[in-house]
This record gives sequence, C-alpha cells and structure tokens, in this order.
Amino acid sequence: MAQIGRRLASNLKKINNWNGLPQNTRSIREASTVVAGEPEGPTVKTDIPGPKSKQLIDELSTIQQSGAVQLFADYERSLGNYLVDVDGNVLLDVYTQISSMPLGYNHPELLQLLNNPTNVKTIVNRPALGVFPGSDWPNKLKNVLLQVAPPGLNQVTTMMCGSCSNENAYKNIFIWYQRNQRGVTNEFSKEEIDSCMLNQSPGSPPLSIMSFHGAFHGRTLGVLSTTHSKYIHKMDIPAFDWPIASFPQYKYPLEENKRENEAEDKRCLAEVEDLFSQFKKRNKPVAGVVVEPIQSEGGDNEASPYFFQELQKITKKNGAALLIDEVQTGGGPTGKMWCHEHFNLDEAPDVVTFSKKMQLGGYFHKPEFKPQQPYRVFNTWMGDPAKLVLLQGVLDVVRRDSLLDLVQTTGKKLMQGLRNFEQEFPHLLHAARGRGTFLAVSCPSTKLRDDLVARLKKKGVQTGGCGELSIRLRPALIFTPKHADIFLDRFQQVLKETK
Repeated sequence: MAQIGRRLASNLKKINNWNGLPQNTRSIREASTVVAGEPEGPTVKTDIPGPKSKQLIDELSTIQQSGAVQLFADYERSLGNYLVDVDGNVLLDVYTQISSMPLGYNHPELLQLLNNPTNVKTIVNRPALGVFPGSDWPNKLKNVLLQVAPPGLNQVTTMMCGSCSNENAYKNIFIWYQRNQRGVTNEFSKEEIDSCMLNQSPGSPPLSIMSFHGAFHGRTLGVLSTTHSKYIHKMDIPAFDWPIASFPQYKYPLEENKRENEAEDKRCLAEVEDLFSQFKKRNKPVAGVVVEPIQSEGGDNEASPYFFQELQKITKKNGAALLIDEVQTGGGPTGKMWCHEHFNLDEAPDVVTFSKKMQLGGYFHKPEFKPQQPYRVFNTWMGDPAKLVLLQGVLDVVRRDSLLDLVQTTGKKLMQGLRNFEQEFPHLLHAARGRGTFLAVSCPSTKLRDDLVARLKKKGVQTGGCGELSIRLRPALIFTPKHADIFLDRFQQVLKETK
C-alpha cells in the first residue's frame, strides 16, 4: 500500500487542481481508497470476447438465451476498479455490473467479513424473514438500513431486487389508497372479498400508477406497465392501461437554455395534471406516481429540482403517493446517498425504492404506507440478511474514506473532461450531463454510440450505453481522479481515431 501511495502521489502532481485541496491532502485521500494490488491500468490481450469467453458463450447458449453476454469474467483476479476476463484482458470498469458494485471487486474490507463465523452462518442459514427472522434482524434494520434512510422516512421493507421492490411498493400504495377511500373503518366487505378472488371490482379496484415516457422500473409483470425504455422488454407481454406522462427533454448546455428548459418543465407538469383528470373521469384513478431522479435505462434523462418539487405538489394535491425509484441512483453515485436529496423537496417522498449499490432490494416509506394486516406484502425471503452484512461493510468504508466526497471530486473531473471533448469533437459528442460520477454524454446516432463503446472496450475500458444515443458512466464509489484520467485518456484516443 505504501508503494501504491507513493506512485499515486507522483501521478497526482501531473493532475490539474481538482478540488481546491492542498496537493498532499489530495494524494492521501486518493491513495487511501485504492485497493492494494489494483492494476496500474488496463491491458488488452485478445479480442473481446476472447476465445475462452466465446467457448463459454457457446456452452451457455445450449442451456439458455445468452445473446446479452458480453464476456465471461475471472472474479478471482478482478480487483478494485478493474474487471479481468477469462482471456486475461484487464478492463477499467466504468460500468460496474450495471451500477451495482459500490466498492469495486474483491474489496478487502468486504472479504474480511467472511472471517466472522456469525456472518458465515448468516449466509448458510438464510431465513424466511417474514416469519422466522433472526434475533438480530430488528437491530440490523435500525443500525444499517435506517441509518442511511432518506430524511423523513423511518419505515423499511426489504426485498430481493429492484423489480420486486417496485412491484411491492406499488402494492403498498394501492393498499394505502384504498384504506383512505374506506375512511376510518378498514373492514373488507363480503363483496370485496368475493370479487377480488375473481379479479373483479370492487375487491380488485381499477386503480392506476402514473409513469413517464423513457422510464425503467423493472421487467416483472406489474412494473413492466410502467417501463417504457425499450420495446424488447415489453413485446408480447400484457400490460395495464395506465397513464404515461412526458418526462422533460432538455436542451444542453443547461445554462444556455434556461428559458426553453423551464418551458419544458411546465409542459410536462401540465400533462401530469391533465392525466390525473383524464384517468379520474375514466374511473381509473391514479393512486401513485413513480419516477426516477435520473431516467437511467431510458437515456440518463434528468429533470430540474423545480420539476420534482412541482410534481410532488401535484401528486399530493390529487391524493396520490409519490414513489421515487432510486434503484440505480441510490447508494451514493450522485454524490449524495439519495439523488432526490439534490432536489430540496418540501417533504420526504412517500416511498423510495432501492437495490443495486445497496446490495439488497427494498423500499423506505412513511408510516401510513405500512399495511395494517399481515401477509399483504409478503414472500418467502423478504430480502437477504447476508446482503445486509455486505451493505454494513460497504457503508463503513463509505464513511471512513469519505467516498461521497470522492464521488463529487472525481465527478467534477469526469464532467469537465466530457465537456472538453464536446468542444473538441462537437460532431461526435453533445449533452454531457449528470451528478457526481453518475454521468452520460450523447452521440448523434445509435450506430456511432455503439461503435465508441465497442472501441473503448478494445482500449481496455468497460462502459455501456443507455437510451438510443447515450454512453453512460457508472463507476464504483472508489473511482478516483487517477482512474478518471485513464478513462479520459482512452476515450480521447478513441475519439481522435473516429473517422
């Protein structure tokens, strides 16, 4: 580690002043977050996928659909910010398993957790948490998840993944809405009990969830009706007739297009208001609105704090719940634990879903969204205590190493680099955007975007696309300005070589 620290200190002398901190302070902070033994940079030995990956893809194809597989990884050798594949290629990973690796690969603090026999038994004895939780479960929820809960939310329900978190959060919203409709008495009528067993009203009421064009909230059956990012997710699958509003489509740079973007906010908000009215008249009242702080799969589309503030007011005025889906944005990549904290909302959202960097799925919510009867939101596992062990380790490192500060510092360097490239290569890149290291930049065409992503991989950089035109960055929280320099250098090489 000392040797790595000396190398980093030397390299940092070449880096522009990126934080206003004294040079030695920056060196110490950056060195402290680097995983010992991490490669100095990417190395590419074969095509990607290489021969071993191709052989394994062929093998997997005999068992299941494997067309989405890009490569097979060697997780024994992957370390820190670097993903190593089975052919020995070492890639700087700016994608991190679709934004799911908060501390990169094989972080020593997380490996150390398996030296604790109690943690091993937590993995082995995976309980049905809804009926047989361990004695430490309440304290785990209080001391881990609720310690990082969005301000104003003190209830949490754990789940397995992002999709099932949103699915069950919708159920909580419907239950809450119907309880409000019944008033003080919350007894179910015989007609409701009988009709719900036949999928009929009034027991199965014609309620709806409003979502936005370009949104992604999961691929399971219910949330798929609120996902609108790619047709391949939805084709041939029955869907609910629920309202879909326009999400703001901004002009960039933001500071040069304030008037146009303010008008776009107001247009989209007026559409939300109108859809509430339309669906009420159609007897499909909107019980809740679901929205991402940054539309991730749909193209890293962002909206202003004003948009979210007004959306919350409109939703509340219409007696509906506001669900903010932080599955991709939660856990620190925007420089705050929760992206919606950037928006200065009047009050907490009613529900906030999480997964990915949080290691397990679930949702925080206000007390009134807790069902009054058992089994209304229930499944066998209801999350995974072993993942909470990992999350506790992650959060300890985030706090100790001030990783949210590092995210902001590295993010500024990445964003400045992307904006410089916009100026240098205006025919190739535009609309650099995002918060922290949760960033994206757009290309004039899908073909060019895919070509740049593919050639970045040949240069040893693993990144990914989103929407039709965008390249997205999703590095680990331990991604330092040194790693940003490597990424920007390789990206510039690719751009210069583009005809």
